[in-house]
Amino acid sequence: MINVNEVVETNEMIEKENLDVRTITLGISLLDCISSDLDQLCKNIYDKIYDTAKDLVSTGNQISREFGIPIVNKRISVTPIALVGGAACKTSSDFVQIARTLDDVAKKVGVNFIGGYSALVSKGMTEADRLLIESIPEALATTDVVCSSINVGSTKTGINMDAVRLMGTIVKKTAEATKENDSLGCAKLVIFCNAPDDNPFMAGAFHGVTESDKIINVGVSGPGVVKTALESVRGENFEVLCETIKKTAFKVTRVGQLVAQEASKRLGVPFGIIDLSLAPTPAIGDSVADILHEIGVEHAGAPGTTAALALLNDQVKKGGVMASSYVGGLSGAFIPVSEDQGMINAVNAGCLTLEKLEAMTCVCSVGLDMIAVPGDTKDTTIAGIIADEMAIGMINQKTTAVRLIPVIGKGVGETVEFGGLLGYAPIMPVNQFSCDNFVNRGGRIPAPVHSFKN
Repeated sequence: MINVNEVVETNEMIEKENLDVRTITLGISLLDCISSDLDQLCKNIYDKIYDTAKDLVSTGNQISREFGIPIVNKRISVTPIALVGGAACKTSSDFVQIARTLDDVAKKVGVNFIGGYSALVSKGMTEADRLLIESIPEALATTDVVCSSINVGSTKTGINMDAVRLMGTIVKKTAEATKENDSLGCAKLVIFCNAPDDNPFMAGAFHGVTESDKIINVGVSGPGVVKTALESVRGENFEVLCETIKKTAFKVTRVGQLVAQEASKRLGVPFGIIDLSLAPTPAIGDSVADILHEIGVEHAGAPGTTAALALLNDQVKKGGVMASSYVGGLSGAFIPVSEDQGMINAVNAGCLTLEKLEAMTCVCSVGLDMIAVPGDTKDTTIAGIIADEMAIGMINQKTTAVRLIPVIGKGVGETVEFGGLLGYAPIMPVNQFSCDNFVNRGGRIPAPVHSFKN
């Protein structure tokens, strides 16, 4: 049983080290909203979300005030809309109407983002899946808080290369559709391999079909806390280093557990999971790259970086699972470029490249995240980068993802400003050699041999 006394020792973490509960995410099933009539479907969706989430923001704010714990975001995830809209949507414009409904109700209840404008196509695409995917550029250009994710691969099914190729095109079209805002739409679009059903973090959150009708998932973050803890053991051996990270992750997770239990009780919604992810922000001292520097590399990207990140990710998870019986989601360390000042510094220093970031994704929580690339990058090149990242996830039985932002009208050496938690990013160079013949083959890359475990 958790009590408030456990939170007392975290006061300094909160006040000085950027510890926060990054998000309370309310997952809502929309399967009971399905109708063959589009207007009725949109009404059902609006009403279900509003009735379920109308007290989410006020409850989160109340918990934050009472316990002195910053709760940065309140969010909603819903059933993948391709599943919900299949009976009613006959064109991509029909799906856009649902996206606008999601946007309207999310703004009405006051959440920061709503995720689940999604399709799960790791083995094949239904017509509804294809229509939703084709609608993404318009949907993200005409909404403000809707987030989209597409799962194109898994360890069990392989990689749907037709979907990968299509997503290369969709990313470019989304960039074009939102070019007046530095292609911001792409910051709300994630392509996954092995996407989890219970991820509370955007832009990839959706409410999986294996989940309850509604669920509370909480994401906790504390890169600054871990960095400060490691400063006290400089020069110590790896055993001491690992123990320090584990103990710190334990304390951070207990804060999330308290918030999750309180939110669950007050909203009358079952508690799902705690996602202990070291998710950085642009704030100074809230950086995963700075943790890697404290472990011993001059900049993120230097030799030893991948090993240091692997160590960090593993110890964070070990500490977290001892603090809560229900650690899930992504849990580990995120390495988004634009959201981490240390990563930005490493790129500007010439230490961190796209290829090194790809190597780091073999051992981190997610993948190539919030990376700005030249606006003239070909859609086939984007598809090739997606395929590479999906292969890492498929072979290593882990979640990987791609959130690339080809910034229309800008090139290497320029900077793009997204604002808020999304931060800013230097535009990184992309390998110019062609992969056209590879991504245009079509079909599916088979699942690896170690997927057959029945």
